[in-house]
Amino acid sequence: MTHALASKNPLWRAALLTICAIAAVMTISLPIDKLNAASKVSHFKLTNGMEVVVIPDHRAPVVTHMVWYRVGAADEPRGASGIAHFLEHLMFKGTDKVAPGEFSKIVARNGGQDNAFTGHDATAYFQRVARDRLPLVMEMEADRMVNLKLLEKDVVTERKVILEERRSRVENDPSNILSEQMNAALYQSHPYGIPILGWEHEMRALDREKALKFYERYYAPNNAILIVAGDVTADEVRKLAQETYGKIPANADRVRDPRPVEPRHRAPIRVNLDDPRAGRATVQRLYLAPSYTTAEPGEAEALDLMMKVLASGSTSRIYRALVVDKKIAASAGGWFSGTGLDAGRMGVYAVASDGADIADVEKALDAVIADFIENGATQKELDRARNSYIASHIYGGDSQSRLARRYGWGLVNGRTIADIEEWPERLNKVAVEDLQKVAKKYFDLSQSVTGVLRPVDVKNADSKKAKDGKTKS
Repeated sequence: MTHALASKNPLWRAALLTICAIAAVMTISLPIDKLNAASKVSHFKLTNGMEVVVIPDHRAPVVTHMVWYRVGAADEPRGASGIAHFLEHLMFKGTDKVAPGEFSKIVARNGGQDNAFTGHDATAYFQRVARDRLPLVMEMEADRMVNLKLLEKDVVTERKVILEERRSRVENDPSNILSEQMNAALYQSHPYGIPILGWEHEMRALDREKALKFYERYYAPNNAILIVAGDVTADEVRKLAQETYGKIPANADRVRDPRPVEPRHRAPIRVNLDDPRAGRATVQRLYLAPSYTTAEPGEAEALDLMMKVLASGSTSRIYRALVVDKKIAASAGGWFSGTGLDAGRMGVYAVASDGADIADVEKALDAVIADFIENGATQKELDRARNSYIASHIYGGDSQSRLARRYGWGLVNGRTIADIEEWPERLNKVAVEDLQKVAKKYFDLSQSVTGVLRPVDVKNADSKKAKDGKTKS
């Protein structure tokens, strides 16, 4: 199963898309509604409260079917971290109708693909199949929404799988160890600080009873969103959805509880990690920031554009200053993550080049940020960032699966269809002074965690330990 969060197009389609993207960049002064056709998306609810979104795409007889549950790692009971992701794995263990491990095999035998992923705010399951197989995957997905059967042996086996996943993804990667520790430090109260995979000692205690309790608490139609993108009509989907999901009764108890509110931080935090497996010294910094759901009007769009100018790609301020001009970093950049239900984050990083002191790299990184706070962006930089986002938005519209995820992520995190579709128009309203405004407001060191990863020489480290041991004896 995955946590993140494609098919090849013919060359002529790729060329056409490139032309479209370039045209979007060149004609951005046109009203945004000229770039976006009127929405053909249908949005309705079944009688049991399940939301349904239909995104027509008739270019091929294929559909993408997704079910999003409004529950993720941030909704887990204290002491049971990783249960949301564990349950995602266990959802493939079968029902009375579908034998353990057969779900994905049935999809594959019908020419389809399937998978699932867990985030802090959502858990989603998806299949991509021929349009005439849509009733089949709907029936199977509705079946496991309420009829999951768990054998003890399957639970034990899958617990070993997720523990191995943690070892391979986190314990064997110093950069991921540092990131996990930084996230834990960034959130003093909110559960966003708990890793999606879970803490290892708590993962070892996950069992059948905890998984079923979590499943029964959150998996219900009125806590889910169905997204169907592809060669279908709204009427077809409404009928199929009512015949499958519509038979499942709503349960008012199966909605997420309010989460703790993150307090105002009072001081910057530093996390240092020395690890012989680290390749180069690295400095990272995370800042608390709002999400698209929690930000003041226009702020999230400004943060997206600001970080695009400052930290995204080889033309960004940070990359040019540290990698191209000063040559003290092998790579550098940053990002804004605004998709969270309760909050977002900003991040910057730099990887030291050979011979560079990581302390000097951090100072140079701080200098670029300070200059941006003081002087802001140019209109040219803003236009380039905005054009890049809108071109990417257009490319995304050509992908059935990306469209399904676009609407799924937005709705599951509290946004509306209008919010999602009006995003390019809202980008167009951001003025150059707005970028400087959000930079001054959210580049606040007291609301940050800085992490430094340093490689250490194993021989020297062992020698030092031996020497210290002799001294103590």
